[in-house]
Amino acid sequence: MKPLAEGEIAPQFSLPDQDGELINLNEFEGQRVLIYFYPKAMTPGCTVQACHLRDNLDEFKKYNVAIIGISTDKPEKLLRFAEKELLNFELLSDEQHEVAQQFGVWGQKEFMGKTYDGIHRISFLIGSDGKVEKIFNNFKTSNHHEMVLSYLRENDSK
Repeated sequence: MKPLAEGEIAPQFSLPDQDGELINLNEFEGQRVLIYFYPKAMTPGCTVQACHLRDNLDEFKKYNVAIIGISTDKPEKLLRFAEKELLNFELLSDEQHEVAQQFGVWGQKEFMGKTYDGIHRISFLIGSDGKVEKIFNNFKTSNHHEMVLSYLRENDSK
């Protein structure tokens, strides 16, 4: 597994959202996008992470940042997750993990002694120029939003 590096151009993609509608990355041209990859909707850690992003969406908007969550869950499960947690941003379904592979976040994981392939919890801030501005890969689900917002505050001129 080798994630994209800062400065690289983000791969263009088109994935179905929680409503089954195709969302293209190029729809966000001219603004920054936080693309956060998460393992599984409706699990405790992923719920904490999503709810903190939901609760701070207005703060992200101050920095012209849209939020997109990507997992391998089916759109129907993403819809239940979004409705249950009142999520106010896009959740995209990457069932075949093609986009996760393009971003370099699909790979071997270990949980409770078992090894398997899955999505690693890594976030990419894509700049308005389409390049990876910042990678967040060392955080807890409870402080992910704080780390991203702290970076945005310190780099407000971009």
